[in-house]
Amino acid sequence: MKKVSIITVNYNQPEVTLELLKSLREQDYQNLEVIVVDNGSREDASARINEEYPETITIRSEKNLGFAGGNNLGIRASTGDCLFFLNNDTVVPKGTIASLVDVLHREEETGVVCPVINYFDHPKVTQFAGYTPINTITGRNHAVGYMKQIPVDRLLMESPFAHGAAMMLRRSVVDQVGLMPENYFLYYEELDWGAKITKAGFKIKVDRSVRIFHKESISTGKASPLKTYFQTRNRILFMRRNVRGLRKIAFLLFFTFLAFPKSLLGFLMKREMDHFYSFWNGAIWNLFNSTDSLKLGYKYDQLKG
Repeated sequence: MKKVSIITVNYNQPEVTLELLKSLREQDYQNLEVIVVDNGSREDASARINEEYPETITIRSEKNLGFAGGNNLGIRASTGDCLFFLNNDTVVPKGTIASLVDVLHREEETGVVCPVINYFDHPKVTQFAGYTPINTITGRNHAVGYMKQIPVDRLLMESPFAHGAAMMLRRSVVDQVGLMPENYFLYYEELDWGAKITKAGFKIKVDRSVRIFHKESISTGKASPLKTYFQTRNRILFMRRNVRGLRKIAFLLFFTFLAFPKSLLGFLMKREMDHFYSFWNGAIWNLFNSTDSLKLGYKYDQLKG
């Protein structure tokens, strides 16, 4: 039985993380290593986690290293043959881990496998069952099956990208392509990693026979100035890192002369000034920067602790 290292990152949500650990303790797959990275939380949750779940490995970072940085701490501490990355606000039903491991065992060309992700409060409604490719002009893509009811079946669907809320990788994939890119801090890092993984010759699959349940709300908590800022900033960064030649020029022209003014005008008309300034800063700070890492900028430097 292959050893699976489960890696999750906690940031100021100890109660939510403990609920995930409860669902992991109830798994029917036995050869598990559970790693929780406390990523610069205001209060260190390690002692409480260790008291209630002593089998869990806890790692404390005094600074918020971002999504990728926190997960990379977990990778370095892990010893499993497979690495299962989970958002801390997910619940994992029995049978999920065994099914994902079986996919990686049966399909040598598959380097990453995801379950279908449904909403916790609406368990029949799908958030993710794969991704479409990113349009090289607009820099956009969308989740397959979003807000639909995807049937439970034995189909394996190929996807150009994995979903960071729940993805299982072979360790050999990480050994070959390297750690999750830390340039992004929040959003797009798993898309960049997925692009690198597929370029290395591995496939990314979605196992439609299993689900995990994500506590992200369907109707609330999606739009925030922070999300607007990082989605804007990292959309530009992703395209700079992964698109070349005329396609990159086409994207920059599209964004500068269409997407940029249209979005700003939309925020102005809706009087969403926080989003206006977040979008402005996410674009202006980074659009014409020639470096690969780009600067975090604006007021979100404070997130790094």
